[in-house]
Amino acid sequence: MRIAFVSSRLDLAGQNIRHHLVQLLDADGTQWQEQGRSYEFIDVEERLIHAEGIDRKTDAGLVIFISRHYSTNPIPVLTVHVTGNFREAELGGTARTLAPAATAMMQATLRSLAKHCPEGYRISYEVTHHGPTGLERPSFFVEIGSTEKEWTDPAAGLAVAQSVLSAVPQDPVPLIGFGGTHYAARETEIALTSRGAFGHIAHTREIATLDETIIEAMMEKSGAVAAYIDRKALNREDLNRLSGMLATTGIPRLSESEILSMGHLPWERYHAAREMADQLSAGARIYIHDLQGEGPLALVKFDPVLLNETLKSDEPGLVQGLRCLPVIHLATQDNRMLPAFITYDNHTSQIINALNTLCVKIIRSKEITATEKDQLIITKVRFDPKKARELGVPAGPFFRQLAGGQTVEIDGRTITPGMVSSCSDITIHIPGLEKFP
Repeated sequence: MRIAFVSSRLDLAGQNIRHHLVQLLDADGTQWQEQGRSYEFIDVEERLIHAEGIDRKTDAGLVIFISRHYSTNPIPVLTVHVTGNFREAELGGTARTLAPAATAMMQATLRSLAKHCPEGYRISYEVTHHGPTGLERPSFFVEIGSTEKEWTDPAAGLAVAQSVLSAVPQDPVPLIGFGGTHYAARETEIALTSRGAFGHIAHTREIATLDETIIEAMMEKSGAVAAYIDRKALNREDLNRLSGMLATTGIPRLSESEILSMGHLPWERYHAAREMADQLSAGARIYIHDLQGEGPLALVKFDPVLLNETLKSDEPGLVQGLRCLPVIHLATQDNRMLPAFITYDNHTSQIINALNTLCVKIIRSKEITATEKDQLIITKVRFDPKKARELGVPAGPFFRQLAGGQTVEIDGRTITPGMVSSCSDITIHIPGLEKFP
């Protein structure tokens, strides 16, 4: 891949970064050639926000604008963002026009900036907010902010140069983002901690003016497969309106937890699993465990009573046990685990056996149990208020002590928990149980 670095002779930060890029490439050009890349430099006289059609001056497949970032509230920062205008063109470009985003490389550069960032600087995405927009090839800005002190800082220039040269995309999931401030804090955190890579990001103030046409353009220009909304950054009216437009246009929407839990599953397979879950329970969430490899997915329905008793016995232990199994577990929107799992079609019988074994092991370790052939019998011992009252135990602290397994003294009489308890049995049929260890 050929990469063109574009800088303005008016831009101190751009010249700083360019100087360090040239030094690094001249000092050890073979290191960067090993990535199958070649580089060229394009200098312009005007501000970069007006560099319309600059990509037509090169045959490079990627254009990286190296530039300064200016802020009215200056902080030392290294940023990345793609260009475009959601409304009028106040800072270059054309109104309601978005440039093609190099989404994967932009995330890779952001992550690389996090590794090379000088002390005292922060790193961040910026929202889409200026030109140029008249571009046909993927591009993005990488910037040093926010005052002349930082623009001319050699440490910052070197950090950016090292970052763009060493950036390598790592199986990203391309997304678009909605909501947040200029520095897109949630999108930045997601990109640094997951495969979620953002192209175009709309500031909270833009949300009320967006329509389906510009949202579809965000998706197309970012090469995105889904959208993320920073819900806390939007008021209810804007959130509902935006959610409705995403639903109308058929754009999948992912929560932060869903993005973080996606693991290494390819997007197509992840999306198929989401659709399977939604057919079982509208809005169901999916949580991926050790599901690797390839093949058609299958929905495995599980004994709801066995699952429920296991969850009551030790829910954290069950979730921990699932982590080593090639499954996806499903949950309702309020995060109650559903009695169904997704795995590869050729794993279904092994998964049922593994889930049965895991649940039985947990229940046996936490409850009073017995086994009769393929029947697991769980004996539940519970505090019985009626028995307590019959023995003259007043409601209140004594009830709590007895329910907690403590013996109490009342009018010289000793009342034990066993005296005020009732037992009940739950029987679950589990094929092959008699062979379990």
